[in-house]
Parts: sequence; C-alpha cells; structure tokens
Amino acid sequence: MKNFILFDNDGVLVETELWYFRANEKAMKELGVILELDTYLELMKHGGNWWEIAMEQGISVEEINRARQRRSDYYQHYLRTENIFIEGVEEVLDDLSQHYRMGIVTTSRRVDFELIHHKKILTRFMEFVLCEEDYPRAKPHPDPYLKGLELFNAHPHDAIVVEDSQRGLTSAIQAGIECVIVKNDFTASHDFSSATYRIDTLCDLRGLLTY
Repeated sequence: MKNFILFDNDGVLVETELWYFRANEKAMKELGVILELDTYLELMKHGGNWWEIAMEQGISVEEINRARQRRSDYYQHYLRTENIFIEGVEEVLDDLSQHYRMGIVTTSRRVDFELIHHKKILTRFMEFVLCEEDYPRAKPHPDPYLKGLELFNAHPHDAIVVEDSQRGLTSAIQAGIECVIVKNDFTASHDFSSATYRIDTLCDLRGLLTY
C-alpha cells in the first residue's frame, strides 16, 4: 500500500505546458529563430535546451539571456490571463488528502509556481512544494523525487509519482518510484512504455489507489 503521492505540476495539476511553449516560441522568433513544436517536444523528453539552437545560429549569450527574460515575461502574462486550471483536480486532491500525504515536485521556477498557485486552491492539500531551486539537478535526473522522498522520510516503494512527461517519468524511475502517467495531448508523442500505470484524467487516480 502506498502512503505518499508526489505530483508533478505542469500538465498534471494545471494546464500550462502549451503556454510555456508559446512563450519560448515567441521569444525565439524575436531572435530570428523558429522553434518548431516537434523539436521542442523532442528536447523536452530528455530535458534538452532549445536555446542551444539559437547559439548554433551565432546568436550571442547576451542576446539569448535577454530573450530568456522576455520568455519569462510572456509566460507570466499567459499565466495571468489564460485558463490553466483543470476541472475536477481540486476535488480529487481533497479526496486523496484524507488518505495520503502529498507533495508537489516541479521543474518550474518558484516565481512562476507562486503565480500559478497564489490562491493556494490546490497547494493547501500539500505538505511541501519542490521547485527547480530546491535540488541540484532537474528532471530527468532522480534528484527532485529523491528530495521528495527525503522530506517524507519515505522509501521508494511507499510512494507513487504522478507525471505527464517522459523526462518526469525517467526521473521517477531513476529514483526507484512507481509512476502513473496522466494523459496529456501536449506530451502524447512521449514514450511512456515504462510507466506502471496510465490514466486518462487525474480523477482515475482514485481507482488505482487503495485507501
């Protein structure tokens, strides 16, 4: 029986994946670089760096750094203005919180995470939130989920991870934790063959777990 649930954030609890791509796409276009969705998704699978595409085209580090800042500004604008919340998630977390200890493990910057969750509608069910500043190496490395286990003082077999991306799945597997993949059209091209379970929506998670 599992006692702990570690949730990814983007694409699992909130629908932000597309808007992060749009922000990157827009910032790179201003540099004269076309970021194709297929290329972005391929790099995303393994935690790749799409800014290297700009560097390969001779764009300076200074210009890229300014573009990164514009990307962040665009992304935060989308977070403020677009509907990013997924129907039914709050109810599922409320239910699960009666039976499990839960935390969020995300590769998002904390400033973006806090903007998304400033009303604390979903985070009130969590014991902790780990953002990219809180561990040495991001997904697909195991560090984020190992840190989550450490905070719970838990063993890998006592926990389950809920993810929507290949790099997140790889991170969970390398940490020795079983992983549930939630269907997300944005990451549909990723390889989830090593996932323990695959579900259509977060609501289906309740049917997998034993209270």
